[in-house]
Amino acid sequence: MCGICGVVSRKGAPLRHPGAPETMRETLIHRGPDGAGSAEHPGASLQIRRLAIVDLERGDQPFTSPDGHVSIVCNGEIYNSESLRRDPAAVGYPFRSRSDVESVLPLYLAYGPDAVRRLEGMFALAIWDAREGRLLLARDRSGEKPLFYADVDGELVFGSEPKAVLAYPGVGRAIEPVAVALYAALGYVPQPFTMHRAVRKLPPGSLLLANAAGIEIRAYWDAAAHAAAAGTAAPPRDPVVAVRDTLRAAVARELMADVPIGIYTSGGLDSSLLVALAAGHFKPGGIRTYTIAFGDPSYDESGPAALVTRHFRTDHRAVPADPANLRRAFDVVSDRLDEPLGDPAVLPTFLLSEAAHRDVKVVLSGEGADELFGGYPTYLGHRVAGGFAALPAWLQGAVRRAAFAWPPSPGKVTLEFLAKRFVTHATLPAVERHFEWFGALGPSALGGLLGPSAAGALDAGRAELARRGAQAAVAGDPLAGILLLDFLTYLPDDLLTKVDRATMLASVEARAPFLDREVMELALSLPSALKVRGLSTKAVLKDAARPLLPPAILRRRKRGLSVPIASWINDGLRVEVDRLLAPGRLSAEGWFRPEAVGALLAEHRGGSANHARRLWPLVMFQRWLERWA
Repeated sequence: MCGICGVVSRKGAPLRHPGAPETMRETLIHRGPDGAGSAEHPGASLQIRRLAIVDLERGDQPFTSPDGHVSIVCNGEIYNSESLRRDPAAVGYPFRSRSDVESVLPLYLAYGPDAVRRLEGMFALAIWDAREGRLLLARDRSGEKPLFYADVDGELVFGSEPKAVLAYPGVGRAIEPVAVALYAALGYVPQPFTMHRAVRKLPPGSLLLANAAGIEIRAYWDAAAHAAAAGTAAPPRDPVVAVRDTLRAAVARELMADVPIGIYTSGGLDSSLLVALAAGHFKPGGIRTYTIAFGDPSYDESGPAALVTRHFRTDHRAVPADPANLRRAFDVVSDRLDEPLGDPAVLPTFLLSEAAHRDVKVVLSGEGADELFGGYPTYLGHRVAGGFAALPAWLQGAVRRAAFAWPPSPGKVTLEFLAKRFVTHATLPAVERHFEWFGALGPSALGGLLGPSAAGALDAGRAELARRGAQAAVAGDPLAGILLLDFLTYLPDDLLTKVDRATMLASVEARAPFLDREVMELALSLPSALKVRGLSTKAVLKDAARPLLPPAILRRRKRGLSVPIASWINDGLRVEVDRLLAPGRLSAEGWFRPEAVGALLAEHRGGSANHARRLWPLVMFQRWLERWA
């Protein structure tokens, strides 16, 4: 795990700011505190900050080909590096290390950009080929590792975080209104957009080629193609065994490291299964586990997590998320997060990573399981929405009135919250209702919320959401399409962004075995009926885990990692929320209408509604605007 950045002149001219790449690199020191390196070529500079995980003594990057013409920097891990070294292209290559990154170089020399298809892992990499005058950027299939870029007057600037790209002179800081509209709807900024008009995200599973002729972006892996196969290809003879065996192999691959490894666990199915599969590779107490402990029992998962860790005899730590620690995490994250993220789980994830950093450099986490195997209660809502829509109008109205008569609760993902979300949007088409259910404010609220600075982007934002919905239509059935939509959008641009930034702020590498290529391709190809069965979510994954986990864990209702922000907005963070959402401030900025935001806040404070999920992204946007715009 590292932070990478660099600048290349696409037309071979000397760099206009030759000292700037090193300045860019130092904005990423938190991603790589163990060392720094650079590869300098005429018209090109590749930079890296290293977090040493594999071959601690000789694995320093960049790596350069024996003739000096091709250099690589990479953020992440290549899990099949040993087999890559046995490829005919690598036979006789003068390796100077055991580094997984160096194994990529002879493959590129032999196969060019097609070498990326042969990589198994999580990565964002850059290769400068002076022979061709070409830069190659590539990002892993699911988007575990980020990569941003900007084209500035023929110079291609790239980096692991926007702050590195923005540190290069000439990269504009103007805000992208379409990104603001999408962020308001979803609570995160979907690729290829960023909050800065000049900066873009490279999509997952894609590579970028830049040279004198221009910039080309193309996909080398297509999740939608594998999802489409679910409607035509026969599933494995025993999908339960296939899931268990494939995930077992993925966990074994991702334990590759020359440093200690830990696991984030909540006592839920996904993280508990990772603990079960990893425990066999260690002596008792040889693997460390971490969970967040809240005082609010609605949010606390330390009890179930302790059950799992005692069962598998791990070296366990419960990390307190008391108000003081959460406030500290809020200040650190909102100050250093260079793109806004409305997911409050970034705060406890940072606290976990901060604690893990004292013991380990690598952690496993369960991201991807819900999107691949159907884990969210929203998916059950889609199953029954058709039945609700078929009810007579008078009966629908009666159900809605009953749901909204339920007093609001500050708890986490309560039945009251789910019921109100369901009845409000259940009769919409599947993709539209999913964005309303799963988003922050939802697309329908944008017209009344966006201020004059963003209102002109409303149509473009809605068109982008429609485009994403069309992507999901290739799946075998409507529910499979919704799962694919979350895999392509919510997973990389919210969840994986959250994990990457929170862990990297603490200089810890996170790995997600559920996002191993073989696991993803198997899960994407399975029919949705194997995933959501009756009122059971993740059915096939639960069946696969049954021989490995205590029954109490299999029966647990999904909770998810979050923060009690509903009460926090009213109490501990009240002064800061009032400052950030002050009408005069909002009016002067022009991004959000102060009367609309004020109405949400008044209802929330008055107890007539729980608008925490809508207000929190606005708070985080305001902190970002103050710090980074």
